[in-house]
Amino acid sequence: MKEQRRATDICYALLTARARTRVELRDALLRKGVPEEIAETVLGKFDRAGLIDDAAFAEVWVRSRHTHQGLGRRALARELRTKGVPDEVAAEAVAAVDDEAERERARELVRKKLRTLANVDDTTRIRRLVGALARKGYAEGMAYGVVKEELKAYGEETELLDDHLRG
Repeated sequence: MKEQRRATDICYALLTARARTRVELRDALLRKGVPEEIAETVLGKFDRAGLIDDAAFAEVWVRSRHTHQGLGRRALARELRTKGVPDEVAAEAVAAVDDEAERERARELVRKKLRTLANVDDTTRIRRLVGALARKGYAEGMAYGVVKEELKAYGEETELLDDHLRG
């Protein structure tokens, strides 16, 4: 009974800091030496009480990470997978970021980064901009397209990108 109380306290403490997935809570309990059967019992009670909701977690996570970190759908799905969110739940949450919202966030990231790349050559500028979007989980085609649009709007030459987008 003492172990169960400790496991419950650990879960409450973790959930007080931020929402967590069932997998995150389970891993934390096991890391702290809580026996697996007690961890599962406590997590079952938290599930039934509605304190663990992977779908709600995924929805909030996607909204926050897309808005504040500028992550694209691929990166969001990858993060949810590492948090233990089931693939179908993650796919539904990531689908909330539509094409236009993702494209607009990519534009914002490029505009911000462009200001820091004034003194580099065209090839380096393009490589860094596309690379920055790729690291944030944006698809290659979208990354090149957005970089081209923003360079044009910025009054820059886009011939190098024209060649890549045709190829």
